[in-house]
Amino acid sequence: MKLESPKVTVPKSVEDTFAFLSDVKNFETLMPENISKFEVLDNDKFLFALKGMPEIILKKKETVPPNKIVLGAAGGKLDFSLIADIHAIDENSSDVKLHFEGEFNAMMAMMIKGPISKFIETLATNMKTAV
Repeated sequence: MKLESPKVTVPKSVEDTFAFLSDVKNFETLMPENISKFEVLDNDKFLFALKGMPEIILKKKETVPPNKIVLGAAGGKLDFSLIADIHAIDENSSDVKLHFEGEFNAMMAMMIKGPISKFIETLATNMKTAV
């Protein structure tokens, strides 16, 4: 299953945006309002939970400065990646698009598609003001 967020424009340089997203503790400011738990576990790993959903641990798997950050599920029953693609517009602004990729059976995909789409859209939207 592949999902994409809308592209958002961030009023920061591509380097500043990359630096912000590279620091996993900053993801707390991007989370939706219905977050019930957020905990930094390591320099490159954090745990979060949304109300009514299981806890998810994301770990930074790959970085390609200053354009790409890949977070992946660390443990748990679901295997997926959350990829941030960052592109410069000019020296003071950049575009960010989030991609969610995971392998799920048809039933699971049907159940999580809506909540995951809303989740990555919220992360992207919150970047406009948080970064």
